[in-house]
Amino acid sequence: MGENIRRRRFGGYLAGLRQGTGLSQRQLAARLCAVSGTHSVTRNEVSRWERGERVPESWLPFLARALGVGPADMEQAAAYARGDQRWRLPGPAPSLAELLPPGDLFRQVVRSGRRIGREEVSALASRVHALRLADDVLAGGDLIAPAFRELRASVMLHREASFTEETGRALLVQVGELGQIVGWIASDAGRLADAERAYRVGLDAARQAEDAPLVGNLAGSLAYQWSNNGREREGVELADAAVREAGEDAPATARALFLDRVAWAHTRAGEAQPALRALGQAHDALSSESPEGGERPPAWAYWVSTAELEVMDARVFTELLRPLRAVPLLTDVLGRYDATHARELALYRSWLAVALADANEPEQAAAEAQRIIESSAALSSDRTAARTRVVLERLRPFPVPEVRALLDQHGHLLLT
Repeated sequence: MGENIRRRRFGGYLAGLRQGTGLSQRQLAARLCAVSGTHSVTRNEVSRWERGERVPESWLPFLARALGVGPADMEQAAAYARGDQRWRLPGPAPSLAELLPPGDLFRQVVRSGRRIGREEVSALASRVHALRLADDVLAGGDLIAPAFRELRASVMLHREASFTEETGRALLVQVGELGQIVGWIASDAGRLADAERAYRVGLDAARQAEDAPLVGNLAGSLAYQWSNNGREREGVELADAAVREAGEDAPATARALFLDRVAWAHTRAGEAQPALRALGQAHDALSSESPEGGERPPAWAYWVSTAELEVMDARVFTELLRPLRAVPLLTDVLGRYDATHARELALYRSWLAVALADANEPEQAAAEAQRIIESSAALSSDRTAARTRVVLERLRPFPVPEVRALLDQHGHLLLT
C-alpha cells in the first residue's frame, strides 16, 4: 500500500476522532493550542492533517489528549501512516474522510473579482431551491444542462469574487446544496460519472463551510447511487459514514433521511436485519422532531415525511421478498401522492408491481406496469426506464393473458 494512501487513511482516522467528539476543525485547533500552551495550530493545519498531506508528528501526544484517546493508539496510527507494517489503524469503521478524501477546489484561491454580499448569496439560494422544486416535476434529462451551468457559475463565483468570511461560508453552503441537487439530477439522467463529480464538488464546499448535516446529505446521496449501481458494499460504508459525519445533533428530518439511506444500502447488500433496524431508527428520528419548533429542518430536507419513509419501508420489504408488508404500504401512499410528481409515482408503482408479482398477483402487477409505462413515456429519466425493465423482466415468467398482452405491446422496452 502506498505512502499517500496510508497518510490519507490516517487523516481519515483523525477526522473520525474529531467528528466523534463533536468538534469542528477550528475548535480542534483551538483545543490543541490550549493543551499545548502555544498558538501555532490553525484550522488549515488540521485540515492538512485530515487530508493526509502530513503526519503531525510533534502534535501526537496533544492530539491524543484533545481527542480523548490513548497516546499508544495515536502513536500506533502514526506508525501505520509512516508505513510500519506491524500496525493497523485503530477503530473498526472507515471515516467519511477516508472514503472520500477532501479536495482543494475551494482552498487557497486568489480573488480578483467583484465584491459580493448577502444579496447575491440569497439570490443563489433562491435559484438552488427553485431547481429542487423543478426536480419534483421534471426529469433529469430536462434539467441537467441548466443545472450544470448553475453549478459551474457558482463555483467560479466563489473562486473569483471577494467577500467577508460570513458571506463566504454562506456561499459555500449554497454551492454544497447545489452540488447535491445537480448530482441527483445527473444520476436521474443516467450520467453517473457526472453525478459523482457534482456530489464531490458539493462535498468540498460543505466541508469548507463546516456544515456537517450538508456533508452527510451529499455523502448519503452518493452512497445511494453506489448502492444502486453495483457498489453495494461501498454504499453501506459510505451511508454509515454519512450518518456519523452528520452527528447526533443533526436536525431530526435530516437524520431520518440519512438512516433511510442506510436501510437501503443494507438492503441492496442483502443484509436484512441491519436494513430493518435502520428503518426503525429513521422513523424514531422523524418522530422525535418537535412539533412546536426547535431547530428548523434544512431547506434540502423539505420533502422528507412519514409518507416518504413508508415508501422506503415498502421498497425494502419488496427487495427482501416480503410483499405482504410492501403492498398495503405502497397502495396507501400512492392513493394520496401528489399527481404532479410523475417520476416518483412511476418509480413507486414499479415497486408495487414487483411486490404484486412476488405475491402471485400477476394480473394486478401487469395493470400497474401499464400505468408505469403510460405515465413515464414522456419522462427523460434513466431511473424510470430502468425500473420499467425490472418490472417487465419480473413479469415475464407468468403465463397469464394480461402479462402476455403487456409484453406483446411493450416487450421492446427490454431491449433499450
